[in-house]
Amino acid sequence: ITTDSGIIIVKLYDSTPLHRDNFVKLGKEGFYDSLMFHREIPEFMIQGGDPMSKNAPDGSMLGMGGGDMTRIPAEFKPSLIHKKGALAAARDGNPQKASSACQFYLVQGKKVSDAELNMMEQSKGIKYTPAQRNAYKTMGGTPFLDMEYTVFGETESGIEVIEKIATVSRDGNNRPGGNIRMKMEIMTK
Repeated sequence: ITTDSGIIIVKLYDSTPLHRDNFVKLGKEGFYDSLMFHREIPEFMIQGGDPMSKNAPDGSMLGMGGGDMTRIPAEFKPSLIHKKGALAAARDGNPQKASSACQFYLVQGKKVSDAELNMMEQSKGIKYTPAQRNAYKTMGGTPFLDMEYTVFGETESGIEVIEKIATVSRDGNNRPGGNIRMKMEIMTK
């Protein structure tokens, strides 16, 4: 993902094939090219993929585009958490927690304590592995999103770009003050 702020390289997970294949398809079609990261919240995430952001005037409200596209069924996996750099699908409030077909976010997050993770386990009925706990405590993330939004990839390089985008000035709707555009290139190993 090439942005005005630098390059982010993400790895897509094979264990979430519906999300992976959809993201690859849209990337190959050039769907994301010239779209913006239209929402950023420090210590939380940066979000992009709204097709309405391509030609959006400055200050316009974004985040509702793509609703006419078919949602992707949720692919929750206890092994895939919202650690720093996680790539996940945005969604609306639909009861099935199905994902947006095009909007996604990258987690910036913040470091999380054992006490906070204990509360998450209790409230969500999940159990974090020692490695997951360590990731949240040392790197950070947003564990309150676990098992609520589908994580389908992770950042391999470019965490500093996520950090940079997540801390630019923003308006009351969390839209960055400057237009931060993206271009995607699908690479295979």
